[in-house]
Amino acid sequence: MSLSYDLVDLLTLTRQLAGSDLHLSIGAPPVARIDGQLTPLSDQIIDAKRCRELVLAVLTESERTLLEKNWELDFAIQLKDIGRFRGNAHFSRGHLEAAFRFVPSDVPDLKTLGHGPTVEGLCRAPQGLILVTGMAGAGKSTTLAAMTSQILRERRAVVTTIEDPIEFCFPHADSLIKQRQIGIDTHDFAHALRAALRQDVDVIVVSEMRDQESIAAALTAAETGHLVISTLHTRSAVGSLDRIVDIFPPAQQPQIITQLAASLVGIVNQKLLPRADATGRVMASEVMVITPALSAIIRDHRFEQIYGLMQVGSIHGMHTMDSSLLHLLTGGFISIEDALLHARDPGAIREDFKTWLRSNGKRTR
Repeated sequence: MSLSYDLVDLLTLTRQLAGSDLHLSIGAPPVARIDGQLTPLSDQIIDAKRCRELVLAVLTESERTLLEKNWELDFAIQLKDIGRFRGNAHFSRGHLEAAFRFVPSDVPDLKTLGHGPTVEGLCRAPQGLILVTGMAGAGKSTTLAAMTSQILRERRAVVTTIEDPIEFCFPHADSLIKQRQIGIDTHDFAHALRAALRQDVDVIVVSEMRDQESIAAALTAAETGHLVISTLHTRSAVGSLDRIVDIFPPAQQPQIITQLAASLVGIVNQKLLPRADATGRVMASEVMVITPALSAIIRDHRFEQIYGLMQVGSIHGMHTMDSSLLHLLTGGFISIEDALLHARDPGAIREDFKTWLRSNGKRTR
């Protein structure tokens, strides 16, 4: 691709190659992430002037003003016949760069994503807090959208989403949906969450809980009869609890723990791993469903005991990440190397896999 390309050309090529993300960085060619791997789209290096031109060309005047004020900007763009993208413009060593993520127009259902009936059941909770967790690029936003879509189909409710920016666009169904974007429809997550309590809302979907204010507001909403669904950047279900508690000063932590014990419904943690049987990626997950025993453990701040209860909690629909990895491994969906890399207990995964191979008459490695 020559230097005459514009951002639309790059985003078009990214999607033609089934890429999920496009990166524009100074001193490197434009790069797409395809099946989790970075792939250059050109042999032409982007300089600072060209990168700035590519990014600013798709921003409105108000977005440019916000970018210059805050030095970073989340935004969304819709390109005809290509699709919708979530963009993030930011500065690196004083120069403007950007990343773009493709947002599918059709929201997949939870089963298609790889989730089981337990996650579908969490969506039917009348109130409380549900967390979808994982690291960047784990598919949290897509799972959040799939959960929202199920609620819209199954309930007669008022659903408010608070997003930065709006990614998936939902039509009204039996439910009413109000999609609010930070910086356009409301100032920040915490203000929007508090305002939702005065808007006759049944379900509040928050794209991300980022700070003390938004977490505290989400817990309050969940305690006062609303179903709140949100995401966190954490590596495990148990780690999500640690992250929430640790973000508050010690004096507030007992109150936050009490609120979590009273309002938490469940946590879904997920990863996207390279497929061993085909191109693309497959989801590994762990699911925690709050039972009276788990609620008591949380209330007593005995988080180290949670994983053990998850291991024996299949009757409640729970499973651990290691059990999900073993399932994918024995099904031929992922490699042993990826299973061990992402396991909590690699030794146990290796031994369980050897046992499975022997029981199926296959040679162990």
